[in-house]
Amino acid sequence: MNCYKVLNKQIYSKGDFSIVPIRYEDRLDIMKWRNEQIYHLRQDKPLTIESQEHYFKNVVGKLFDQEKPNQLLFSFLKKGKLIGYGGLVHINWIDSNAEISFIIDTELENNYFHDYWVLYLELIEQLAFIELNFHKIFIYAFDLRPHLYVAAEAIGFVKEAVLKEHCKFQDNFIDVVIHSKINRK
Repeated sequence: MNCYKVLNKQIYSKGDFSIVPIRYEDRLDIMKWRNEQIYHLRQDKPLTIESQEHYFKNVVGKLFDQEKPNQLLFSFLKKGKLIGYGGLVHINWIDSNAEISFIIDTELENNYFHDYWVLYLELIEQLAFIELNFHKIFIYAFDLRPHLYVAAEAIGFVKEAVLKEHCKFQDNFIDVVIHSKINRK
């Protein structure tokens, strides 16, 4: 198993669910989901096997040994089986905050979107607030999936900002909605 040098605890669990440092074996499933869900990601073209291999070897592989990596990526598991992935990205170590990234298996979205987002946010919050003692975590989302806001708000995230017509999507400018949570512990 990969281990992040910056973390004392590598695995965060709740019931049958856990997040573990991103596994190389999950790279092709992650590529498939990212390509299927490209519409809501900051990804400008479909990933290829070659680009995914390059990313895992040259970007992800180097994160584990860094004192202050710019992202911490995790495989999201149910009973040890991959069902999603995400992490803390765009980490700002000086201001003690990070953006939350997460996607689930496309086939699970219709039935489990809300529940898996809530579980994942609870786990990533443990990592961010307890392990790293970050001050703030936030979700930056294209205004395309309002059901995401319901999941975030269900566990205390607050709608902090709407960036009007901030991103171009299918030849139209759309809003970006930011939800955040501050560490009050």
